[in-house]
Amino acid sequence: MLDMQTLMIFSGAVILLLLSPGPNMAFVISHAVSMGWRGGLAAALGISIADLILTVLTATGVTALIAAWPPSFDIIRFSGALYLLWMAFKLLQPRKAGTGEGQRETSLAAVFVAATLNSLLNPKALLFFIVFLPQFVVPGQGAVAQQLLLLGLLLSVIALVFHVLLGACGGVVSRRFSGKGRMARWQPRLLASVLGLLALRLMLMQRPG
Repeated sequence: MLDMQTLMIFSGAVILLLLSPGPNMAFVISHAVSMGWRGGLAAALGISIADLILTVLTATGVTALIAAWPPSFDIIRFSGALYLLWMAFKLLQPRKAGTGEGQRETSLAAVFVAATLNSLLNPKALLFFIVFLPQFVVPGQGAVAQQLLLLGLLLSVIALVFHVLLGACGGVVSRRFSGKGRMARWQPRLLASVLGLLALRLMLMQRPG
């Protein structure tokens, strides 16, 4: 299996990448601010599940096959953009009277699913796994697929911890403004705006040369 030095270098590279602003960071923060730390946690878990799925697809060679098909990039990015726009539209609909615990659980489940799909329907995430993980595969230290699975698992764990902490910070902001009616009215609009911007980003994204 991989040696400790490779794992340490890989972990450092992952942390540096996570610290750079991106769609996952925006997704977690916006949901944490809008829904509290539970919203941030649901988003963090969804992103990690997507990372694990992409890891398995990369280790089995499926991502490479998808990326090799020219229309795949546009199909994935437009599917993701349409999904984000649909979520934004739902957020802007008038809320029905009554907000029980069951509705909160449903919305948290929806955030989890949305975070998972938001990552999976980002073609750059797919390309990232194809390009990034193999760089740390060490010849002669086990099967390539096993090394890719180990690296992807480590990436998923680091990303989960990072996004959970990010969600907790967003939850602090949410608690600070939760008692203010004006802020509460603007939270759905703020979240819808973030989702709309993420959708626009996907639609304007160009396939790497």
